[in-house]
Amino acid sequence: MLDEQSKSKTFLITGGAGFIGSAVVRHLIEQTSNIVINVDKLTYAGNLASLEPISSNDRYFFEKVDICDASEIKRILSDYQPDIIMHLAAESHVDRSIDGPGEFIQTNVVGTYTLLEQARYYFNQLSEHRQKAFRFHHVSTDEVYGDLPHPEDVDGELLPLFTESSAYAPSSPYSASKASSDHLVRAWFRTYGLPTLVTNCSNNYGPFHFPEKLIPLMILNALQGKALPVYGNGNQIRDWLYVEDHAQALVLVATSGKVGETYNIGGNNEKQNIEVVNAICDILEELAPEIPFSKASGNKGGYRSLITTVADRPGHDMRYAIDASKIARELGWQPKETFESGLKKTICWYLNNQSWCNKVLGSGNLGERLGKKV
Repeated sequence: MLDEQSKSKTFLITGGAGFIGSAVVRHLIEQTSNIVINVDKLTYAGNLASLEPISSNDRYFFEKVDICDASEIKRILSDYQPDIIMHLAAESHVDRSIDGPGEFIQTNVVGTYTLLEQARYYFNQLSEHRQKAFRFHHVSTDEVYGDLPHPEDVDGELLPLFTESSAYAPSSPYSASKASSDHLVRAWFRTYGLPTLVTNCSNNYGPFHFPEKLIPLMILNALQGKALPVYGNGNQIRDWLYVEDHAQALVLVATSGKVGETYNIGGNNEKQNIEVVNAICDILEELAPEIPFSKASGNKGGYRSLITTVADRPGHDMRYAIDASKIARELGWQPKETFESGLKKTICWYLNNQSWCNKVLGSGNLGERLGKKV
């Protein structure tokens, strides 16, 4: 059924070939009647194969453009006349930011500034009627808040959650660059009157996830009999949000959120990293018992025998947890998937989409290892 509330709008999505961005694009094309312009420079994490299900739709347009290119952003805004800009383009991997922070500053800070300025010029030339409908939605992360007390360090006390008013205390070059971009967006609202919204989300997982992130890395490594590396003792806690739930929340905020507001989006699923890895191994025992590394194939330890520990990441945050009560109270959003249902769907997707995995990994071996679909 089409989402009538967002009917007949033109969305400009930056980073629409990325993990979360492609989920938003697919949702808008498959579940609404909106027009979508995808602006992505196609870095290593941008993959047009993630958009094959909707790529031929006549309401979908793709522009291979860097958000730091002001003249190209100006052209796109002029050509397509969007009603809503949803800004998801970002460098987002913490380990990469530690090794090379400059790229994160360029894309996440300078790129956001460039986009805000071009959006401001575009907004100022719109009619009064169109200005009232225009929105600039900036998609950010809970990592800007730093970390929270771990249950092991708090004896019997009520554990706090990140709220929209939590102080910013980023720990990595990645989270610092995202915090910077959040501040820019709020400044452009207050100083220039650009109608902005900000969302901060917890860890996403689901189909089409680039395999340097925890869940897809563990799934694909396990299926190939590779080590499952866990930082330290694996007791770091994250709140896990199924990406399709997140996509629906983002569109809801963009179309129904209050201008100038921030909405935290979480899955209400706090899990230690080692719990996540163990859960992946256990679901694989059920769904892929024919792989040589499963218990059914004679490996006494099963997939869990592949788990190894590695030195912890510098400045590793111990716990993230989102209070998503505001978006539930004001916009009526709740995640549809539990962690268990979402994780099983995710693993099924990777088992059933070997060609996408092979393209991303640059290898044809995975498909040969997986004898059947689930």
